[in-house]
Amino acid sequence: MSLVSTRRLLAFTSVVEIGTGVIVSIAPAFVVKLLIGLDVSADGTLLARCFGIALVSLALACWPGKRVAGDSSTFRGMLTYNALIALYLGYLGAFEHLGGLLLWPAVLLHGIVAVLLVWSIRSPRS
Repeated sequence: MSLVSTRRLLAFTSVVEIGTGVIVSIAPAFVVKLLIGLDVSADGTLLARCFGIALVSLALACWPGKRVAGDSSTFRGMLTYNALIALYLGYLGAFEHLGGLLLWPAVLLHGIVAVLLVWSIRSPRS
């Protein structure tokens, strides 16, 4: 496969996965019903949204592009995942009043990683 064909294939699959991730995040029960024909519980809906966030992040990480210092698809994918999962889990704890033993440590960990990633591109390189 040529580089152009590979780049186009990566772009196509990234667009498909971003679309799937967004739809799963918004309407997980609808997607699960269409995909495997099952109804999803409330617990499954919560986890499906985490899956949707991960799909969007993976698609961003796989997006073809030129490598520019301080900006890579890997960086964008990891920043997107950590920021969105911290926000989503924080939302579940604060507004849906859900949470287990590891909810707030997970929110804190992902939030710190997202901040450190942003900080790493803002700091002068040594």
